[in-house]
Amino acid sequence: MNQAVRRLAVALFVAFGVLVGAATYHQAVAGPEYRDDPRNARLAAGRTGRERGGIVVSDGTVVARSVADPNDSRVFRRDYAEGALYSHVVGYSSLLFGDTGIEAAWASDLGSGRNSTLSGLLIALTGGDVRPKGLRLTINHELQTTAAAALGDQRGAVVVVDAATGAILTMVASPRYDPNTLLGSGASQAGALLESDPSQPLLNRALNQSYPPGSVFKVITAAAALESGLAGPGTEFADPIALELPGSTATIRNFNRGTCGDGTSVTLEVAFVRSCNTVFGELGLLLGAAQLVEQAEAFGLNRAIPFDLEVLDSRIPPAEEFVNNEAGLAQTALGQRDVQVTPIQMALVAAAVANRGEIMTPYLVSEVVNAEGEVVSETEPARWRRVMSPATADVLAELMERVVTSGTGTNAAVPGVRIAGKTGTAEIPDRAPHSWFIGFGPVQPEEGTSTIAFAIVVESGGTVGDEATGGSVAAPIAAQLMATWMAQQGG
Repeated sequence: MNQAVRRLAVALFVAFGVLVGAATYHQAVAGPEYRDDPRNARLAAGRTGRERGGIVVSDGTVVARSVADPNDSRVFRRDYAEGALYSHVVGYSSLLFGDTGIEAAWASDLGSGRNSTLSGLLIALTGGDVRPKGLRLTINHELQTTAAAALGDQRGAVVVVDAATGAILTMVASPRYDPNTLLGSGASQAGALLESDPSQPLLNRALNQSYPPGSVFKVITAAAALESGLAGPGTEFADPIALELPGSTATIRNFNRGTCGDGTSVTLEVAFVRSCNTVFGELGLLLGAAQLVEQAEAFGLNRAIPFDLEVLDSRIPPAEEFVNNEAGLAQTALGQRDVQVTPIQMALVAAAVANRGEIMTPYLVSEVVNAEGEVVSETEPARWRRVMSPATADVLAELMERVVTSGTGTNAAVPGVRIAGKTGTAEIPDRAPHSWFIGFGPVQPEEGTSTIAFAIVVESGGTVGDEATGGSVAAPIAAQLMATWMAQQGG
C-alpha cells in the first residue's frame, strides 16, 4: 500500500513539475514572442491606437507618417508618401507583418508612450512626454531619386556615402515594393505575392545580398601592394597573354584575351587603369595570402559593419585556406573565387580612398526630434577603421582618377568634375556577369563641397546581359549621380 502511495505521489509531483515548467516557459521564455507576434489581437489593438513619429529625409521630404482615421481619431494608420522609393531604407510598420527597416530599428523612439504598459503609465503619471519622437534621415532625396531612376527595373543596388562623415546619402535596391500595399485590406494577399516573387523585391540588396566583386577588388589588392612596399605605380610586371597558375592547368587572361601592354612589360599604373587580370593575378601571388587577406580585413571584410540596419558580412577566405592553393590566391586577387561583398562594403572601400585611408562609421539617422520639432539627439561622425596610410590612399586616388579619364571607366566622366573610380565585371557560373562601378568625387573638392563615395552593382549586366561590363552599365549610373550632386553644390 505504501508503495502505491509513493508511486502516486511521484506521478503527481512530476505532473505538477511539468505544469510549472510549461507555465514558466510560456510566460518567461516564449511570452515576449507571443506578445510581439503580429497576429496577437491585443497587440494589433494597441498598435492601431498608438501614433508613430514621422520620418523625414535631409531636405524635409516626409517619407513616413501616421494618419488618424477620419472616423476615429484614436486609430492611426501608417502612410508612406514616397511609395517604393524608400521601401528598403524606411521599411514598414504593419499590423500583419510587423516592422522592418528603420521602422524596426528605431521603433522605441518612433512609438508613442500612450499605451497600457507599465512603462507607459509611469511616464504619463510622472508628467513625461508620451508623444512619439520623429527621425531625420541622412538620405539626399534628389540623389535617391536619381539612383532609382538610373537603376530602373534592373536588379541591383546603389549606395552613396559622404566620405568625410559616413552619412548614407543614397541607398536604393531594385526591384522595390510599395510598403503601402502591406497596410490595407489587401495586405495579406500583397504580402504573399511579394514573398513568392522570384525577383525578391523584399530583399535589400544594398545591405543583405553579397556578390563577387570582380575587378573592383583590385583597389584592395593594389592597396596591399602599396602598403607593403611590394610595388608602386611605376613597378613593371611581365605582360603575357595568359598567366599560368602554379599547381594548376588553369590560366588567367585579360578581358580582351590579349596582352595588357606591348607584350613585354607593363607598369602597375597601366595595369590598374586598363584592369589587367594577368598583372593582378601575379601581384596576388607575390603578396601572399596573409598580406592580401589582412588588407581586405582592414577594409572591413570578415567584419561586422556598425550600422543602423543589419548588414550581411562581406567575406574573404582565411589565409590558411590558400596553403597549397596558389591558383585560388591569384583568382582571389582579382575579386573572383570565394570573395563575396555587399554594395555598402564597396562604397566604404571607395570612401576609404577618398578620406585618405579612414572609413567613417556609416549611419542613416542624423537627428531624433521630439513632438515639438526640437532635436533631442544628433549623430556625431566617428571613425570606424584606419585602412591604410594617407600616402597609399593618395596614390590610389590618382590611379582611380586615371581610370575615369583614360581607362575602363570613361563612361563615369562628368565635364568639369574630377571623378575617381574602378570598374568591375564579375563572372558567375551559368549567368551573365555582374557589372560594378565604385568611386568618388569630386577629387580634391573646393571649400564647401563634400566628396561622395559610391558603389553600384547591376546583376547579370541588367538589360544588356552577356555583353555588359562595369564600364558600360554601372559607370553611366555613377555619372548621373555625380551630375546631380554637383548641381546641388552649385558646380
